[in-house]
Amino acid sequence: MRDLVYPPVIGVARGLFLALGLRFDIQGTENLPRAGGAVIASNHVSYLDFTFLGLGALRQKRYIRFMAKDAVFHHRVSGPLMRGMHHIPVDRTAGSAAFKHALSALRSGELVGVFPEATISRSFLLKDFKPGAVRMAAAAGVPVIPAVVWGGQRIFTKGRPKDFRGRGKAITVAFGEPMSVGKGAGVEAASQQLISTMAAMLDRVQHAYPQHPSGPQDTWWLPASLGGTAPTPQEAALLDAEDRAKRGGV
Repeated sequence: MRDLVYPPVIGVARGLFLALGLRFDIQGTENLPRAGGAVIASNHVSYLDFTFLGLGALRQKRYIRFMAKDAVFHHRVSGPLMRGMHHIPVDRTAGSAAFKHALSALRSGELVGVFPEATISRSFLLKDFKPGAVRMAAAAGVPVIPAVVWGGQRIFTKGRPKDFRGRGKAITVAFGEPMSVGKGAGVEAASQQLISTMAAMLDRVQHAYPQHPSGPQDTWWLPASLGGTAPTPQEAALLDAEDRAKRGGV
């Protein structure tokens, strides 16, 4: 697969990160295979998560093909870029085509990036997972690599204005050990293992995060369970339901 678009997009992203003075802590890149397919399953706290995960994979000289909602592929600017980077469109009303596309990519040796929560978590804790990541890994005979990202919500997340002010925000990206997935009953066990592994990774990353709120008005990006003012999971679920209603249930 020729990559004529991915390299220049990465160059632009790196320039933006440099301009913002972002401070990266990228952990566990040795867990990414240097060759062969794998599913990268990550939490989702910001609209920039895929760029941060992609930056981490570059340390192993790999590109990640992310699964993303098809609306992004129809945008006049992002559409050509997403297609040029061979990302995978997902129509939420007919997901079988995306599943087949992802399987083909995995079997040809690609890394496929999945956000099992399907949307950004407003609580910044893990939401319920969709089973697709583990099912794809089982069907393709490849491992699942748990991943977590943290800090991007301070720049661009759901329900908040973009904030590119203030240099030096910290971004953490962590890749866990590959998980083998058996077929049949093994899929359910692997799904539970993935959730518990990612929850532990996220908890560790959050507690080790090197920056703290600058004052009472800066606690919004911390989960309520850590003393922040982000919505609780229950409050976040109500906000998500309101969004779905506005979109006609989609």
